[in-house]
Amino acid sequence: MTTSALGARPAGQGRPDPEGGGRPDGTRRLLAAGASAACAAAGIGLAVLTILVLAGWIAAPHPGLGLIGVVRTAAVLWLVGHHVAVQVNGAGRIGMLPLGLVALPGALLWRAGRSVVRGQSVTELRQVLAAGLAVAVPYAALAGALAVCSRSALAAASVPQALLASFVIALVAASFGAARALAPWVQLGSLMSASTRSILAGSASALAVLAAAGAMATALALAGDVHKFGEVYRLLNPGVVGTGLLLLAQLAYLPNAVLWAIAYMLGPGFAVGAGTVAAPTGSVLGQMPAFPLLAALPTGTHGSGPGWLAAAMLAFPYLAGAVGGLVAARLAPTAVLESAPVRGFCCGLLAGIVLGIGAAFAGGPLGDGRMAAVGPSAWQVALVATLEVGIAAAVAAGAANWWYVRRKCVTDPAAGPARAGARPGSTGSWPPEAGPWPGADASGHVIYLDRWADDQEGAPTGQRSGGPSALP
Repeated sequence: MTTSALGARPAGQGRPDPEGGGRPDGTRRLLAAGASAACAAAGIGLAVLTILVLAGWIAAPHPGLGLIGVVRTAAVLWLVGHHVAVQVNGAGRIGMLPLGLVALPGALLWRAGRSVVRGQSVTELRQVLAAGLAVAVPYAALAGALAVCSRSALAAASVPQALLASFVIALVAASFGAARALAPWVQLGSLMSASTRSILAGSASALAVLAAAGAMATALALAGDVHKFGEVYRLLNPGVVGTGLLLLAQLAYLPNAVLWAIAYMLGPGFAVGAGTVAAPTGSVLGQMPAFPLLAALPTGTHGSGPGWLAAAMLAFPYLAGAVGGLVAARLAPTAVLESAPVRGFCCGLLAGIVLGIGAAFAGGPLGDGRMAAVGPSAWQVALVATLEVGIAAAVAAGAANWWYVRRKCVTDPAAGPARAGARPGSTGSWPPEAGPWPGADASGHVIYLDRWADDQEGAPTGQRSGGPSALP
């Protein structure tokens, strides 16, 4: 698919190469541009985090941490931003990492992919993956080198995880940035079928409703326990600069909190240590670390708050599924009544997979002791979300599609017979491409079927056969 189908490239986005991207010099230029963009993205990210670590070091100097230690700490924090686990001496493996910190390398890698497309002769959609790989491979190599160089007696990042996580994040972010630089999302979406677009849009709508509900639940929980929030701050006494850094850390952990809240609304809940659980039916928690965001955790063995509040929270996944099903049915209505519920359930399946992956990254160990199990269960979240969101989306999509088709038949009488008499194998789009079968009356019912009608089209009136009786 070339830019002739996606639309003309804006001015200043590179000169088209009539030879294509397969020339050796064009490939070398693409690799060089990708390596340069990867180095720039990694350098800017490291610079930002080094400034933050340096500010904390100046505000609270540590006698055993010099400038070399500051740089190593910034490198480890940069790897943590790519969700790389760290082995801390005396504490164990730290894998419950802030998801919000991924936004920094993600945004930089997005811009790196855009810069490669704009600066090189990338004119075809299949070259987007090549541009993403040109950024991801050197970026992963840099991450592996930093994981090796940042090792110290205090902390050591996982080298294999650094290579894999940085490569995946760079490939996804840079490829999306490159695709967006090639053409707008609307034009890229037009390359997909209507059914695929409806499933993606329905899944995105369901996830948006769940994310909004999770953010609202987190905000209400913090507002309800604001006195505990203040007590933790007074206990830590971080100072002015430390307060700012602690606030940034809590903002980085907010996506984790939202995913925990979604797991809570789905039913499985989450754990904050071995032998603990936080669920709508009740919570069993032990001693918590001194972190202000944990003040929003629910308490009570029989659930916290009134019973209607727990019921309302449990209803949000079904509401999200209904919204996703309505969006899927609205974007691609079809007269095949069983198709809409199937696409609705596919919306729930895709949403469950995304939530399961998010739950896997939202938790992790906080050492080798009691806090070795923190966060929701990925497979439980994925399974329950698929069933709850998928079933609700299937019912809503089926009902909305039936109503839409029925309304079309009432408001446009010609549409009803056309769809009712559509030939098997038609595309199923609205309005149908095929007309009614011969022999269909005004209401769309087939009174008789003339199998020779197609053979008679175009023949002179006097030479048309009358069916089997006209055969010799």
